[in-house]
Amino acid sequence: MALLTVQNITKYFGEYKALDNVSLDVPEKSIFGLLGPNGAGKTTLIRIVNQIYFADQGEVLFKGEKINTGHIANVGYLPEERGLYKKMKVGEQLLYLAQLKSIPKDKALEQIKDWMIRFEMKGWWNKKVEDLSKGMQQKVQFIATVLHQPSLIILDEPFSGFDPVNADHIKNEILKLREAGTTVIFSTHRMESVEELCDDIALIHKSKLVLEGQKKVIKEKFRDHTFELFHRSPFEISDNGGLKLLSQDKTKELNYQSIIHLPDDDINAALRQIADKTEIISFRERIPTIHDIFIKEVTQNDHE
Repeated sequence: MALLTVQNITKYFGEYKALDNVSLDVPEKSIFGLLGPNGAGKTTLIRIVNQIYFADQGEVLFKGEKINTGHIANVGYLPEERGLYKKMKVGEQLLYLAQLKSIPKDKALEQIKDWMIRFEMKGWWNKKVEDLSKGMQQKVQFIATVLHQPSLIILDEPFSGFDPVNADHIKNEILKLREAGTTVIFSTHRMESVEELCDDIALIHKSKLVLEGQKKVIKEKFRDHTFELFHRSPFEISDNGGLKLLSQDKTKELNYQSIIHLPDDDINAALRQIADKTEIISFRERIPTIHDIFIKEVTQNDHE
């Protein structure tokens, strides 16, 4: 079931078309990756979902109902441009933001303290935001985004400013949120995070949706029957029924690495043919990464 449905959204800024008839479904209780190059239209779409912008055409549905101001309490939004009050102290700022979301003071204090313990921030309550590093400020804003326990959380470049340790901490919290039933949309340029976290993805390029679906289904669709082979000695093969040697290089261990294309109808027969020429050490299929798919689709669309 889709928690959020985007139907035929088009948005202009003057003569510039920022979104062109974009439609997509965000499944409930999933992590949904919204991908695209800079300027593709991702942030514009996020702002339409958050009712910061209004679409010129199309509509957004939240649980089947046209989105309206009554849904704002169900959404947590972490924008790419951070928006904390620099002169306020961390504790009083989080309490203020929680109360803006109608969380009673006692409950807000309890939840803030819990999150500060989780993020190893117990000593930060009286620190001013302007005295924090970018990564520390990001932690504060992440807490402010999730504090009211919304059913939909939208994260725009959530890992910006984090070192690897804190980035992993945020990833783990995102996974816990999904396990608790929260739907998460996140926009990022870090394709390794998409690989680790996302159940579904959508790729927007030049204002149009060019790819959408379950991550595992999309990766299966882009399989090209390319395999990586490590072996003891060099070999040659002729183009034989789809079996092709694409490259072959000597490794530091004085073995060889070959990239081959195998026919999908009889992989075992192709491997036996190679085994007659060299000793095979290891063999694995090269499944395209989301990074590979992203580059391929963007490049292809650039030439259309």
